[in-house]
Amino acid sequence: MAKPPSKRKKATSVTANNSKPSANSAEGTFDRENPATATITVTAVEVPELTEEEQSDRLHLERKVERAFFEAGKALTELRDRRLYCSTHKTFEEYCRDRFGHSRQQSNYLIAAANVYENLTTIGCQNVADENLTTRQSQILPTSERQVRPMTKLESQEQQEVWQTAVEIAGGKVPTGRIVKDVVQRIMERTQVPNTYQIGEVCQILAKDNPELRGKGGCWGIISTVNEFSCTVKAWDGELTVGLKHLKSYEYLLAECEQMQRICDRLSRVYSDLLEETVKNLLQSLGKVNRPYLTAVEEKLLSVLESEYRKR
Repeated sequence: MAKPPSKRKKATSVTANNSKPSANSAEGTFDRENPATATITVTAVEVPELTEEEQSDRLHLERKVERAFFEAGKALTELRDRRLYCSTHKTFEEYCRDRFGHSRQQSNYLIAAANVYENLTTIGCQNVADENLTTRQSQILPTSERQVRPMTKLESQEQQEVWQTAVEIAGGKVPTGRIVKDVVQRIMERTQVPNTYQIGEVCQILAKDNPELRGKGGCWGIISTVNEFSCTVKAWDGELTVGLKHLKSYEYLLAECEQMQRICDRLSRVYSDLLEETVKNLLQSLGKVNRPYLTAVEEKLLSVLESEYRKR
């Protein structure tokens, strides 16, 4: 025989009279008829102060983080200048790509940023040791490569002016890369020189103090794009963007420019990152000729290279 359904027990809530709120709980009063008058009291949690040793450790670690891009740029500079990559790689570019995953442009950015950082940190303290560059409490310093990238093409004095102005705009804090870029743009507009270069014109590259043009000084290139404050130039080993003050026109005739364009195309077809250093040096020497033609010997050498590397 089926059993009769059992009666369900009503659920009841039991609140202990002796229950106490925990240290982190909130206490308060609540009026059901007028919820807007509810009040909540939150128990404050005391945060312990750092000891002097902990404060010192924190400052030391913060400076390490802030200097990270500077240290990377300085290390890359030494690796490149001392050619410490030669035992495993033919070129610095190959070494950076294999060892750090850097493109040549990324490495150049870090190297250029380190130079700017060093310039900013040595304003008025040129004799300060390198490891103490960031110990000046009153000086606001860059904390990333992107913050100084817009300044890399400026003169040292202009870099200092831009950074000080950017810090003021940021309210005494580290400015963003956008703020720095805006300040740089104002200076460029203030000293704007009309861009009179034309596509196809042959110019000499003047490296001066621009680290991004390292190894390009004296090379010739052909204008492929005319920008407001710069030109894109096609050289023997690729294209690069160059500021107006780093270009000088050879003022060749149209026929001479066309002749140089053909030479440039021939050099570019031979060039590769994997070439031997001697071949690269030869191509670079041809990329620095200050006349609109090749001599008979230069023509023979280039023809040999074209024949040799066309077979590979």
